[in-house]
Formats: sequence, C-alpha cells, structure tokens
Amino acid sequence: MTAATFTATAALLLTACGGSDDDSSPDDIKGAGTGAGSSSTSASASGAADVERPDVSLPKDLKLVFDFEEPSDADQAAALEDAANYIRALDHGIAQQDPNDPAYQFYSTGGAEKYAKSQIEAWVKDGWTVTGNDRYFDAGVEPVGEGKSTLVTFCRNQAKFYSKKVKTGKVNVTEENLDSYQKFSLLMSPSEESATVWQARQIEVQGRVKECKG
Repeated sequence: MTAATFTATAALLLTACGGSDDDSSPDDIKGAGTGAGSSSTSASASGAADVERPDVSLPKDLKLVFDFEEPSDADQAAALEDAANYIRALDHGIAQQDPNDPAYQFYSTGGAEKYAKSQIEAWVKDGWTVTGNDRYFDAGVEPVGEGKSTLVTFCRNQAKFYSKKVKTGKVNVTEENLDSYQKFSLLMSPSEESATVWQARQIEVQGRVKECKG
C-alpha cells in the first residue's frame, strides 16, 4: 500500500476473533464498503492544547496496545497519534453501544466516519461488545498531497481480542491464526476546526496479512 495507490475500500470489518455461537458473531458481519491499556488520549501527544478532546477511555477488560515509534516530524507524529485515537474511538463507541458516539466523529470525517459508524451499528445490532488485548505495531507514515495529508499504515494482531455478548457476558475465543493479522491504511488530514487535530478521512483494512505475522 502506497500513497499513490491508496483507495478506501474498507475490505474488512474491525472484528474480534470469536468462536462459533448460536447467534451471528461479529465475524459474520460485513463492512459498509467505503469508510474504516486504553485510557483517555493524551492531548499533549498531538500538541492539541487548544481543543477539548472527547473521552476515549475503555472498559478495564479491554486493552489496546499501540507499539509505535514516534516520528521526529511533529505533523507526522500527530497524524500517527490521532490514527490511534480513531481506533480507540471506534472501540469506545462499541463499548458504549452508541453508533452516534461523539468520539469517532471527532477523529474522523468522510468515508472513515461512515465506516466507524457502520461498524458500531453492526456490533450493537447483534448485541456484541469487545474485550481482551488488541495490539497494533509496525507503523508507517508517508506524506501525501504536498504534505497536506498523511498516509498512516500499521499492522494488527487481534489474536487476543474477543467478542463478548452484552447480555450474557459470554466471550468467544479462538486460537491464533492468519485471520488474527490485519493491515490498516488510514488517510489522515488536519481537522478544519483545529490544525492540531488530525482526522481519518479514508480507511482500508486488509485481512490475513502474512507480512504482519512476521
């Protein structure tokens, strides 16, 4: 995936690994096409002292790990941090069971906002939430459009990230396999409201990515 060839096809739903169940699991829910230890995000990481950021804290049984090296360039570092915040916000919406959660709306626009909304709606509709540990790593940052936007890519290992029934608390667990590994590509641009906030505009999620397994 390069900046020149990036397209937001959003091929896969941001799903948790789950075992079979009498009800449809999130693994059976399809994405909407175009779009994409956790705690409240650090505003200082993106230099956003001029804007109030939404809460993206997550339940104690859900931990997101972003094993990223911070770029030396301030704009690239901000774009990478807010790409991570977009993922946090998406999971926050699922945990809150709120397809209109303001967190993902703050960190996304356009196709990426539609993607996040569709994913949260799918989880809520079938009564699922998320639990476990979710790891993101091997981040890449590449300026596009004369530096006005940034393509952020990273791998994901969701082997210990599970779906859980809201009503019963039942957790679906499967063994680690190639389906556990995905690659995310997010087109990030500064927000129109604040140049210190970067929003995801488009997202693509590739599944069964061998290069992310290593």
